[in-house]
Amino acid sequence: MKIIIIEDEQLAAKRLLELILKYDPEIEILGKFDTVEKSVEWFNSNPSPDLIFMDIQLADGLSFEIFEQSIIKSPIIFTTAYDQYAIKAFKVNSIDYLLKPIDFDELSTAIEKFKNIHFEKSTENITPKNLAFDQVLKLLTKEYKTRFVVKVGEHIKSIQVENISCFYSLEKATFLKTTANNNYVLDYSLDQIESLLSPNDFFRVNRKYIINLKEIRDIISYSNSRLKIILNLKNDEDIIVSREKVKSFKAWLEK
Repeated sequence: MKIIIIEDEQLAAKRLLELILKYDPEIEILGKFDTVEKSVEWFNSNPSPDLIFMDIQLADGLSFEIFEQSIIKSPIIFTTAYDQYAIKAFKVNSIDYLLKPIDFDELSTAIEKFKNIHFEKSTENITPKNLAFDQVLKLLTKEYKTRFVVKVGEHIKSIQVENISCFYSLEKATFLKTTANNNYVLDYSLDQIESLLSPNDFFRVNRKYIINLKEIRDIISYSNSRLKIILNLKNDEDIIVSREKVKSFKAWLEK
């Protein structure tokens, strides 16, 4: 089996590669790409692979843009931390839709689904009607966390997400900052928190910060085509939208 991986986060790409080879060490990885531009260039000059693993949000835009510039006949397993693109994903040769962090059993099930469809039908027939309805329903009805439980001394406190200004990492620990300017340690990584929050309300602007849309007071142009975020509460550290996330951040603001 020949596979292409399209993923802009190095750690996520490495993890995905490890899981694929764990499933079958004989799988051949034809290439790994982190941008729409590099992917389009490859697809326009190479034969189609058997299967594509494709993240939706890439360094230079959404992976759906690839389909506007190349003819993709290969079936696709989408991987992303956001399920807001579920329906659109199912319209472009999608076999399955895996939410990060990816679980090995779910990946194995997705590849098995691909093999069953691939050997029974041509890829041109891979449409939403070939997909399990309960899988689509699960994606559309996913419930996000509405509160986080924190420990305050000997006490336990529940904090509603609408009262959270941002989440951030500091010295290998993860914190949340409330709209009342209180900081609490969490037993989650930022990656885990990102997958638990509604992407309509929260956005991960860089490796250290996830911010609440309602808490943005100002957005300022910054050096190297980046953006600086000013929250309602004064922050000791500048919150900068990393350059590779600026495009998707602007798209998020316009939703």
